[in-house]
Amino acid sequence: MSTMALEPDTKAPALIAAHTIEASKIYGRGQTEVRALDGITVDFAAHSFTAIMGPSGSGKSTLLHCVAGLDSLTSGKVFIGEDDLSAMDDRQLTLLRRDRIGFVFQAYNLVPTLTAWENVRLPLRLAGRKGDNEWIHTVIETMGLTDRLDHRPSELSGGQQQRVAVARALATRPQIIFGDEPTGNLDSRSGTEVLTFMRRAVDDMGQTIVIVTHDPRAASYADRIIFLADGRVVDEMQHPTPDLVLERMKRFGE
Repeated sequence: MSTMALEPDTKAPALIAAHTIEASKIYGRGQTEVRALDGITVDFAAHSFTAIMGPSGSGKSTLLHCVAGLDSLTSGKVFIGEDDLSAMDDRQLTLLRRDRIGFVFQAYNLVPTLTAWENVRLPLRLAGRKGDNEWIHTVIETMGLTDRLDHRPSELSGGQQQRVAVARALATRPQIIFGDEPTGNLDSRSGTEVLTFMRRAVDDMGQTIVIVTHDPRAASYADRIIFLADGRVVDEMQHPTPDLVLERMKRFGE
């Protein structure tokens, strides 16, 4: 009789922070119809960094905005966790975006009259919540902003302003953070700073980040890249490097 023990399966199933099912977004009708999203089914793993790439007009930003609840689908479904966005009314969507989603966009969208500290805490203040001060201070330290808290946006570099925007997105401890070209307005050095801190937010703080970018270097900070073309997912890449991303993007240009 054999006494050989079976090795336990130690690989836990990946948690899904958000996903779509047959997501379609159509603008116009008839001859002017544009199918920005064409039946996309895709998962975004929790506690990971995902980049969305593709040629201009491929549907990158449309997908991001629909998954983030900033725009609605023509057909199909979007879920944040187990919650179906299409089943929510305007008030429920507003609360979802406020409490469970963070946003970082190309324009920093900081309030110029507020200090960095006040900007970071603004979402909590608007929601009438105190927040977790220990968490917020961890975010500020992780983003390298400890000595910039009393500065207003005009006293900060572009990279520092975007780090404040990232810290603001993290302050509410959201379920998922979306970024639409978050380094698009930054020079190479500042962009590297912001991406490094976003990477730390995933690795050290267990956050979930999904960004749209056209920059292979920015995408290389992600764990996974999803490639779109003509409103469809056409490829993906795990553990990317800038050279691998650039080579893959060249195929779409052919």
